[in-house]
Order: sequence, then structure tokens, then C-alpha cells
Amino acid sequence: MQTICLSRLGRWAGLGLAVTLLGSMPLRSQDFQPEVLPLPPQLATYEEMSVPADNPLTPEKAALGRQLFFDKRLSVDGSRSCYSCHLCEHGLTDGKPKAIGVGDKPLKRSSPTLWNIGYHKEFYWDGRSPSLEPQGAAAWRGGNMGAAGKENEIVARINAIPGYKKQFQSIFKSDATVDAIFKAIASFERTIISGGTAYDRFKAGNKKAMTKQQQAGWKLFQDLKCNNCHDGVLFTDQQYHNVGVGMEGDKADDAGRFDKTKKIEDTGAFKTPTLRDVTKSAPYFHDGSVKTLEEAVDFMLGGGKANKFLDKKNLEKRKATPVQKRQLLAFLEALEVNCTLTAPKLP
Repeated sequence: MQTICLSRLGRWAGLGLAVTLLGSMPLRSQDFQPEVLPLPPQLATYEEMSVPADNPLTPEKAALGRQLFFDKRLSVDGSRSCYSCHLCEHGLTDGKPKAIGVGDKPLKRSSPTLWNIGYHKEFYWDGRSPSLEPQGAAAWRGGNMGAAGKENEIVARINAIPGYKKQFQSIFKSDATVDAIFKAIASFERTIISGGTAYDRFKAGNKKAMTKQQQAGWKLFQDLKCNNCHDGVLFTDQQYHNVGVGMEGDKADDAGRFDKTKKIEDTGAFKTPTLRDVTKSAPYFHDGSVKTLEEAVDFMLGGGKANKFLDKKNLEKRKATPVQKRQLLAFLEALEVNCTLTAPKLP
């Protein structure tokens, strides 16, 4: 991996949201030109982002990836794009208990948010993918977009579009391939950054950015040790914890991290989700079993659901008055993102 070394987040917190957002241009299809803007400024001021050495991040590649991210022609039946599971209005989730794939088939787990996903080290709820590139290709082949067995047909479909063919030749010096498609999509996903929330502005020195109630909630969040797992500027420790969701006694409906590690102690453990934009991403947890944020907060304050794999190191019952609960919820509102992600003109 090639590491882009960057400074601490506190220096960019006030810069605001910067996703590769590109306006439409009134062009004839045969004159298609990709909409390219500079990479988000946070990429030059964040702690660090690890980017594969064989997939350097460029504005042109991110612009191509943005088109592909929104393009339903990548799915086997033309019904779904990557964006179908990661909608602005739902905190870059799909707002459903479990993701829906091609043919309206429910999938195993809920769609996780993509905010700041480029700074994560492992992907999926169980962390089975080590990088965004193979994660995207796996979702494409799997139930999300149903490409398994039809890969060559779909890639040929993309290469038959002059606007795409020209971009792939310019960026990758070849026609589209599965590898190149997901290098481009991963590059775009690395530009999806949250850094301008009320909390970020507050941490950058604007003491009026959060209300008194939100500030009290932030203090309480730390006092109750919620940040044991929802840690740092990403609000996730990127680790795996069993909180009892999906457990019936000591039996897991979904084995979670165990599927990857085969370690019995990882049974029912799932990756800590970020809390950025969490107010919009209901329902909650990997199975979407908790409908509201208030219920999710109560569940965690209650110490989770008892089972022999429960993460007792980080989970315990915590007392909070109704006023304190309102303060916690107010703080979580300070993590709301003004998502302006929009679809580009497609070739």
C-alpha cells in the first residue's frame, strides 16, 4: 500500500464538506466530456489515507468512478447502481433494514454508510475485504448487482459506450476491464468525505457551532465512554464487537466477524459503524433490527443483549436520565452531514 501522509483532522474540520461534486454540462452524447473537479481539499489535510500503489488517486479517475457509481448499466438487469444502496437522504445508506439486490431480493445485512470510507482499513460488516477495490467488485458480482457469470457481457456494454471507452483509454491506457472499473469507483469513493459538521466546526474553534445541549451531550458521550468504540474523528475504532444484536441466547443468527476469522470469540461481532450522519441512517445495526435512534441509544446504554460472546470490556449498563438522553441525541444531531452528492451526466 502507498500511504498519503497527512496532518491531523483538527486542521481541516472547518473546511466543510467536499465531495467530488460535478455540475451538468449541456453536451450532445457524441461530444461527452467528463465533469472533472479538483480532489477534495481534506485529502491534503487529513491524518492519512492508504491508497493502493497500483491505483493512485486522480481527479479524472474519480470523475470516471462517479459516473460508474451512479450508472445502472453496471447491474445485470440495468435496475441498480452503487448509489441505489447509498442515498444522500438516508445518510449514504438505503434506509432499509437489509439491503435490496437485483430482482428485489433482500440481502443478508444492511447497507453501511460510505462517509469517510477511504480512511477505513477493512470493509463489509465482517471486515472480509482488505480494500475498496475488491469490495466493490464482490458487491457487483454478488446479490447487490448480480453480475456473476455476466461480467464479460457487462464490461462489453461499458466499452460500447464511446464516452466511457475514451475515458478508460485516457486514464488506464486500455478499454474497460473489471479491474479498471473498480479502481475508478474506489477512487471516487475515497473522495466521499464528511468534515464540515457542527461538531467539526466546534472542534475547529467555533464554540457557537454546537448548542449548549449538544456540548453537554458531547461531554456525556465521553463520560459514558461511548467513544471506546465510536472513537476519533471517524467515530469508529474500526474494530469488531458483539453487542448482542441478532443473538438468541448464545446462538448468532449471523456469525459476523467469525465468518472471516473462524475464531469462536468473534461470533456475532460486527464492525463499529461511524456515527457521522447517524440521525439519517435508520434503521440501525447490521440487521436493521432497531427502528429509531432513540431505541439504539437505549439499547447501548442498557449494555447490549446478554450472551457469552458479549463485549463486556466496552459494554456495561450506563445510567442516563431523560435529560441526558436528550443531550446525547442532540450531540448526534451535531454529526449530521449536508450531503450534496448528485448524479453526473452519464456518457
